[in-house]
Order: sequence, then structure tokens, then C-alpha cells
Amino acid sequence: MKTVTDTAHCDDLMKALETFRDQGSLIERWGAELARRLGSGGRLLVAGNGGSAAQAQHLTAELVGRYRDDRAPFSALALHADTSSTTAIANDYGVQEVFARQTAAHGRPGDVLMLLSTSGASANLLAAADRAHRLGMTVWALTGRAPNPLHLAADDALCVDAPVAATVQELHLVAVHMLCESFDQAVQRGEADGGTADGRGDGRPGASGRSDSRARGRTDGARPDGHGRTAGTRARRGEGDA
Repeated sequence: MKTVTDTAHCDDLMKALETFRDQGSLIERWGAELARRLGSGGRLLVAGNGGSAAQAQHLTAELVGRYRDDRAPFSALALHADTSSTTAIANDYGVQEVFARQTAAHGRPGDVLMLLSTSGASANLLAAADRAHRLGMTVWALTGRAPNPLHLAADDALCVDAPVAATVQELHLVAVHMLCESFDQAVQRGEADGGTADGRGDGRPGASGRSDSRARGRTDGARPDGHGRTAGTRARRGEGDA
């Protein structure tokens, strides 16, 4: 017998899914862009805290391994998965630097940094976004309700309109699977043929290869006047963010 709590959880998910469906075109664009970047020798870096770390690592597993059908592997790194580096950096430089320092070590102009956060307020993710921009990388974010600091700090963001972190995470997983499907379709169309799939190709996109999402306009609405990246990096650490 279903309880009231179970039903409420499903109801919250169904309600959030109604608006989430409108994000399909953004996810499709991300998948095609990611195929072009990685196919030209670029790299995807991802990071998150708690449950969002698990979601981010799920994405890299699908790209390095496979989503559905067999294909070549692509370069994708989950920054939080390197426990020795993460704990060493946290010990020596503070928790806020755990992703920013790894981004500086592994990121290059034209690479993509994807950050996942239900609150969009985690200081270590905001620091990583700032570092990535200074390196000429493109920053994408999966967050909860907009506006939030990470949504404002990213070049492009998919924001789940739900009040509960669990619902946001569930739809982030849907977004990950949709992104992988779009990525694989782009690979099948030959859009990842700019270099070898294992990341050793020539002709990497330079800093000018950043996503043109700003020129096209943000899917979730334009960034408010006066709120650039630095507005996000000044945010305080989010409590209990996953």
C-alpha cells in the first residue's frame, strides 16, 4: 500500500517534469557541441558535491565507456573521483579550492567544465567556474531553481524548477541520460570526426571555441544586469548542498 509520502514524492517529480521537458533543445545542443569539442581532442571536466558528485561521475562513465551502443571512448574526468588529490588540496588549500586547482591542472582552452549542484551555491564549484573562465574554458551547470549563483556564473545552465533537492537530482539524472543520447547521435552523424575520439586529435578548439550560448541567449533567461561571474563567486558556501 502506497503511503502519502510516496505519492507526494511522485507528484513533485511529475510537476517538475512538466517544465523540464522544455529543456530538451538545450540538452540536444549541449550533446552536439560536446561531441564536436571532444572529437577535436577536447576534454570534459565535471564536478559536484555529495549526490551531485555521483551524478557527475555517472556522466563520465557513459562517455569513457558507452551509453547504449559501442563507440570509441571520449575524454571525460570527474574531478571529485581523485580522492588523493581532492583530500590533499582540501588539507593544504581549503575545501573551496578542491575543484578549482584540479581545473587549473587538467583544463585547457576550449575544454568544457560541467558543474552539478542542487542549490547552485557551493563555493568550491563557483571557484572552479571562475578558474575555468580564466583558462578559456566553457562552463555549463545543472542546478536547482534559478536564479542562483552557479546559474549566473555559468555560460549556460539547465535549472530544474523544483523545491526539493531529491527531485532536482532525479531530473539531473534524466538530463545526463538525454545528454548522452544527444552526444551519441551527434557522433553517429560524424560531428565528432574533427580528431581522434581518445583526445589526441589535432585542431583543438581554442579559447574562441567557447560555446556561443551567450550570443544565442540563455535558455533559462538572460543574466540580470549587474550580475556577472564575480557575483556568483562571492556567494557563501551552500549548506548541505548535494
